[in-house]
Amino acid sequence: MTNFNREIPFDDLPLLPPKLVELETKIILLKTITASRALAKLNGALTNLPNPRLFLDTIHLQEAKVSSEIENIITTNDDLYKAVVAEKKFENPATKEVLNYKEALSLGLDRLDSRPFITTNLCIEIVQCIKQNSSGIRVTPGTTLSNTNGEVIYTPPSGESVIRDKLANLEKFINQDDSIDPLIKMAIMHYQFEAIHPFSDGNGRTGRILLLLYLKMEKLLDIPAIFLSEYIIKNKTDYYRKLRNITENNDWEGFILYMLDMIESTAKKGLNRLDNVISLMETTAEKIKNELPKVYSKDLIEIIFKLPYTKRQFLIDARLGTLKTVGNYLILLEEKGFLNSIKVGKEKLYLNHKLMEILEKN
Repeated sequence: MTNFNREIPFDDLPLLPPKLVELETKIILLKTITASRALAKLNGALTNLPNPRLFLDTIHLQEAKVSSEIENIITTNDDLYKAVVAEKKFENPATKEVLNYKEALSLGLDRLDSRPFITTNLCIEIVQCIKQNSSGIRVTPGTTLSNTNGEVIYTPPSGESVIRDKLANLEKFINQDDSIDPLIKMAIMHYQFEAIHPFSDGNGRTGRILLLLYLKMEKLLDIPAIFLSEYIIKNKTDYYRKLRNITENNDWEGFILYMLDMIESTAKKGLNRLDNVISLMETTAEKIKNELPKVYSKDLIEIIFKLPYTKRQFLIDARLGTLKTVGNYLILLEEKGFLNSIKVGKEKLYLNHKLMEILEKN
């Protein structure tokens, strides 16, 4: 094992793939089977939806919110969805940061569509989008990671050329064909990216976006609709402890098992949440059809389930009627208890409160 001193830049961070360690132990392989199965079920459920992209904005906003929370950037679901739908500019810095994260995730997915590789340049583009600046690879020496008591727990590699060499090795590892199971590979790549810590800020969020991009790139989740960060924030102490255990003790098994459990439990939870949303959507559609037959349309149902908040303009954009007509639709939907209205600035937004309840459930 390379000599490690938490006070000194870890320029000797071993290159990938990890050497002198058994990556596919019996316990890991068994866990890989159950994690892969859970992911495949979620993937099947998403791809079989009549409109597979319908819930994508909501899911990506939820992932952005929780991933940012890990970095102590806190906003509420309510503020977040209002900020997306309302034209009023929200000045809450935390909400802005979460929206930047969501934009960075969308950018990464767009890039993968045109070039299915995870590269150093893509990582830089993602962090620039998260931070809304032109930051690049860390060049200033002296970066350290400390715990809440202020003790240094890790000093990442230092110097642009050292960092770029480590990233070039990581890039090659991610994109090459090899015999390592993709979910095991995902755990290895995540550790390595966080250990390289290539940026001055935004490494955690960039690393978590890369997980979603990797699942899509490997065709494990065609529509990357999963809240991975939800698991990490609930098991945050374990997450950082297991990362450190690789650095200090070469204990890959503990971290790989953690990541596989994250995949399995978030996929199962995601499937359950998806079932609940679809069930609510179907019963809501049936009730609106019976109680407000002139208001009902398939397009209308999709609009009020795309995001928890909606507004007249969304219905106009979908060509459901004139301003007056769609305004009346929303008033009737509120009168029947399907939606609740709220004023944001000069705008009136309508909340699908039952959808929000499902999203708020832990």
